[in-house]
Amino acid sequence: MATGHGGVESVSLSAAAPAIQWYPGHIAKAEKALAASLEKVDLVIEVRDARIPLATGHPRLQRWIRDKQHLLVLNRRDMITAQAQAQWDRWFRDQGQTPWWCDAKAGTGVKQLQQAAIRSGEALNVRRAGRGMRPRPVRALMLGFPNVGKSALINRLVRQKVVESARRAGVTRSLRWVRLGQALDLLDAPGVLPPRLDDQQAALRLALCDDIGQAAYDQEAAALAFVHLLHGLEPISGAGVPAGLLEARYGIPLVARPSGRPDAEGWLAAAAGRHTSGDSLRMATRLLDDFRCSRLGAIALELPG
Repeated sequence: MATGHGGVESVSLSAAAPAIQWYPGHIAKAEKALAASLEKVDLVIEVRDARIPLATGHPRLQRWIRDKQHLLVLNRRDMITAQAQAQWDRWFRDQGQTPWWCDAKAGTGVKQLQQAAIRSGEALNVRRAGRGMRPRPVRALMLGFPNVGKSALINRLVRQKVVESARRAGVTRSLRWVRLGQALDLLDAPGVLPPRLDDQQAALRLALCDDIGQAAYDQEAAALAFVHLLHGLEPISGAGVPAGLLEARYGIPLVARPSGRPDAEGWLAAAAGRHTSGDSLRMATRLLDDFRCSRLGAIALELPG
């Protein structure tokens, strides 16, 4: 077990993690448009994936928002254990950041987030009134990595489908304004990735959670690394990985090599023989989809140390 990201527990995957790299053209274009749009907003609503709160934090965020107000949203709170949520909540508050926990799919926590965004704009209109100006809606920019649930969250805030939402990266490709009543205007931005990720463990977690496009990684290699990750998470309290999870779900035990490392390749081959007519790629895809759809249970891939 290694410790990284300011005391956060991370499972070492150096021998198993596949090489992952990206930078789609539309994201490069979006980043330029984003920089210009930030000049027009009062508030930044940053959305992260609750399963990987640090991996979905953009390294340029603080440089972008500067002195603007900032709300941190941890979406998909239903996909991690209550213990993991409590640990992360304490961790972020210790860093001086109040996290807003949401499940955009079910709408949980969305009203509280909207109220927080509106409150953050009250000071703005007090200052405007002091200069003899009329009040106006708070202008907020919602940003985050691809597929962390920004569009689904906006649709919940508006209570109707006003932006396209899907369980894949890259659906939002242009900046658009959405009016939320008289108090809040939201600018929905395409998912923005850093030009590269030197931290390949963070890149792997993005791939496993489907927060980057599948063209950036090999499905089978990612699935093998996921098996190693699950094995490493078993003893970590709050991760949500019970002993024997893969055997209970697929009927194939995960055995150890003489080195003590799990035989992920052997497990995938045996699972493919049982479930997908020997097609290891189909089995890899099935395993990843089962995790992404919570069929393996609520699992946190990152936890504070």
